[in-house]
Amino acid sequence: MESNYSALSKDSYLELQLHNGSRNSIPPEKSHDKLHPFDEESFDNNVDRGGLVSCDDDDLDLDFDDQSHILNKPGKGSGISGAVFNLTTSIIGAGIMALPATMKVLGLVVGFIMIILMGILSEISVEFLVRFAVASKAKSYGEVVQCALGRTARVLSEICIVVNNAGVLIVYLIIIGDVMSGSKHHVGVFDQWLGNGMWDHRKLLILVVVVIFLAPLCALNKIDSLSLTSAASVVLAVVFVVVCFVVAFIKLLEGKIDPPRMSPDFGSKRAILDLLVVIPIMSNAYVCHFNVQPIYNELEGRSPHKMNRVGRITTILCVLVYASTAISGYLLFGKDIESDVLTNFDKDLGIRFSSALNYIVRVGYILHLVLVFPVIHFSLRQTVDALVFEGSPPLPESRKRSFALTVVLLLLTYLGSTMIPNIWTAFKFTGATTAVSLGFIFPSLIALRLGHRVNLSLREKFLSWSMLMLAIVVSIVGTIGNVYSIRSKSE
Repeated sequence: MESNYSALSKDSYLELQLHNGSRNSIPPEKSHDKLHPFDEESFDNNVDRGGLVSCDDDDLDLDFDDQSHILNKPGKGSGISGAVFNLTTSIIGAGIMALPATMKVLGLVVGFIMIILMGILSEISVEFLVRFAVASKAKSYGEVVQCALGRTARVLSEICIVVNNAGVLIVYLIIIGDVMSGSKHHVGVFDQWLGNGMWDHRKLLILVVVVIFLAPLCALNKIDSLSLTSAASVVLAVVFVVVCFVVAFIKLLEGKIDPPRMSPDFGSKRAILDLLVVIPIMSNAYVCHFNVQPIYNELEGRSPHKMNRVGRITTILCVLVYASTAISGYLLFGKDIESDVLTNFDKDLGIRFSSALNYIVRVGYILHLVLVFPVIHFSLRQTVDALVFEGSPPLPESRKRSFALTVVLLLLTYLGSTMIPNIWTAFKFTGATTAVSLGFIFPSLIALRLGHRVNLSLREKFLSWSMLMLAIVVSIVGTIGNVYSIRSKSE
């Protein structure tokens, strides 16, 4: 069929002009935008069959802030507040429960400094990750790792995400069981309310929670669908922090708190072993990198600058929550603090309305974990799908595959929660291995590998090298400390 239209040259510019009729046409100088030439061959060569970006070219220094309006449809996705809630929920989970126990090992001063330092380093690594993911047009953590380090590194990073997230979800279920059903040394909430009964069967209680409460939320296919539940979870976490802080402040004024340790104890072999394993637990508290890209993908009008705002707001919020919880929890319970501070709230706090406050803290935080669980499960399911069903259509387009993965993962995490004894055991191993790798080692390597393509500054290169060296040392020392700790207990 013949046409009166001729093809545009690739070297030409495309002009867009709005017309409201011949009489009311807008002057050209105010009505058109000029788009730069589009090289189809270059674009096609940058995308492989699986939709991943090939990084053989050097043209990663584009201004993506200015192009975000072209890449995204207006009015779609979540706003900054929704992204902050989802990212904060990815961070503030069970890790907050172990932080007061780290204060017993590090002391108040060193512990407080470590919370701030880990928060700053984590935020830097998130900004590196966003910057290079956008530059390489990656849609997931694994894709940007592959772009910088190759396919083997991508598989390794995705395995780290699976191990880390599965460990975190198992910890959530352990806490839910310990608090609601009780443990060897602590009374459960249901026992205090109703006495002995079927709820004393911890495994049965966890199974009921998984089936009735967690499974429906985990079945959702978009992380933006969890924005409201994430907001509620953040509010519940803040309630927990406020109660802990107020109770500790009242007891401090009344002189009912023993003087806390300000610095680490180096007086015994046991104290040194505890010190070696506590740093990885601290680094584990801020790991959210596996959810950064899904949250960025669904951010309305997304750009690296906008995502950096999300990350900085989230970091400030998390540092405040973590510091307040760690300090107040340690002041409240001192040397008697448990690896899961929630279990300490089954006894008299020494102030008025102690029983009511105990229930508010424990039940409120259990609800928080129930709402956090689906956010961590989302990235776990996405990563498992990328590993097992590579090349398949996107997961949201296959309800059967999504449902099957959800059921299998929930079953495996449930079984794991029945075999691992406590959250300290889980955190000290994931903190020294997968958490350090995802939060610091991979982002540093990505920045160093791709830095020459986006003009990485000398200061940023120094930060990358420093973060990499620190992460490697923490991982090695933490792993050795864990091995010696297990061996000393067995002896």
